Amino acid sequence: MPAVTVENPLTLPRVTAAAGAPQRPVLYVGTAPSGFEGEGFPVRRAFAGINYKYLDPFIMMDQMGEVDYAAGEPKGTPWHPHRGFETVTYIIDGTFVHRDSHGGGGVITDGDTQWMTAGSGLLHIETPPEELVMSGGLFHGLQLWVNLPAEDKMIAPKYQDIRGGSVKLLASEDGGALLRLIAGDVAGHAGPGATHTPITMIHASVTPGAEVTLPWRSDFNALAYGLAGHGAAGAEGRPFGAGQTVVFGDGDSLTIRAAEKQDSRSERFEVVLLGGRPIREPMQHYGPFVMNTHAELAQAFDDYQAGRLGVIPADAG
Repeated sequence: MPAVTVENPLTLPRVTAAAGAPQRPVLYVGTAPSGFEGEGFPVRRAFAGINYKYLDPFIMMDQMGEVDYAAGEPKGTPWHPHRGFETVTYIIDGTFVHRDSHGGGGVITDGDTQWMTAGSGLLHIETPPEELVMSGGLFHGLQLWVNLPAEDKMIAPKYQDIRGGSVKLLASEDGGALLRLIAGDVAGHAGPGATHTPITMIHASVTPGAEVTLPWRSDFNALAYGLAGHGAAGAEGRPFGAGQTVVFGDGDSLTIRAAEKQDSRSERFEVVLLGGRPIREPMQHYGPFVMNTHAELAQAFDDYQAGRLGVIPADAG
């Protein structure tokens, strides 16, 4: 995994939970079903089957790949609308090109994150670059949907372009885990991503046999998703691995441990840790629209049909 790394995590600031901080227990471990998105690229639906009260403010998360494409195989999405939430696209391997109806766009590659606040709405497309389509290659990433509170549903769309080099790098107390803080804060350290809904997003690489215990805000929920490898969660050592989501209960710290031997392309247990302050508002979700009421959903669809969410640029082919 070429996401941003360092040779020696011991050179980084260390993070540890306070002695005696109540551990968050594991409430549930679920396995993500597989499917296809866009023009046919494989995904795992990380949050499928999990009660929304444990996810709020997160709506869904897809693990895109990991897939090693042959020449001519890489796929993206067609033009599609969004309204009422934020999409966070984190690319671990490969490259994605994004473009929208408001003139935004860019390229995200190994370790980069594109944070798109759809707000009042736009049209959007994500595609592999032509050279990747021609050559094939490894592709792996995540797309996370973060809800917006009612007061922010109709704000103007905007982007945060988070380069891998701007991610805050931290280490566990003994250096056995590298922590990439993409958004939010942990132990007084802040990541570059900013959201209207307070959240924390970390990509952790845990060395075989190592354990990391992090402080975690008591007013946030807590989720862990296995990207590669296997290990355990919580003080109770609940097993989980690639393609599985852990839901934690209440507490002020959480623990992840990597198994002594890993059986994936990665040498380490790769985990995404997520937490956020629940919005606790009604949510109505239909496809690419996330609103508070059925009437707002219907309005979003009408606005899309009428072209009020933008139009595909004339040079888009």
